[in-house]
Amino acid sequence: MSKKKVLTVWNNDGINEGEILVLRNPCADIAAPFDEARKRDIKKLIDTFLAMDEAVGLAAPQIGISKRIIIFRNKEFKEKNWSKSESDYDVLINPRITQVRGELVTMAEGCLSCPEIQVEVGRFPEIKIRAYDQSGRKISKRYTDYLARVVQHEVDHLEGKLIIDYEGAMYIPKERQDFFARIFKQKEPVNDETVTGKL
Repeated sequence: MSKKKVLTVWNNDGINEGEILVLRNPCADIAAPFDEARKRDIKKLIDTFLAMDEAVGLAAPQIGISKRIIIFRNKEFKEKNWSKSESDYDVLINPRITQVRGELVTMAEGCLSCPEIQVEVGRFPEIKIRAYDQSGRKISKRYTDYLARVVQHEVDHLEGKLIIDYEGAMYIPKERQDFFARIFKQKEPVNDETVTGKL
């Protein structure tokens, strides 16, 4: 399996300006039927995701592909050594949220592209999605609870939106306070050493 580097907003040296440009760029749709170049992009995203044990989800721009493709676990969210069989993850191409239901539920989220922190984000507890599957078939799916949160997080990536764009409390490891104080001059961080699943 090939594994591509996950782009991040910062590293130990500071802000990653070049990577931010890719992460902030809204992604383009993929025309169906998928040509060979797009099939390769889909395969790269799947292979990269499957090579990672800690990821719950991954969006194409996180590996430098500015196309509307996401992949995420559909079960075993907290398992580090999950089965990685095709039935345990979903791949959505050109996903569109067509319906939302319920009151926003706030929960701390982590992100591979915003390492070491969590931000409280309000998400809808139920959504409906229209998309293509990886073989190019039109599909419509309903996601609820934590899975709805994961899908909304990944769809945000396709629009160039990150967890740091939300106004919720930010949780930062105590030993990294000085570093993140320089990175986030406007946000008030909340001290916390707990960082859980990364979307």
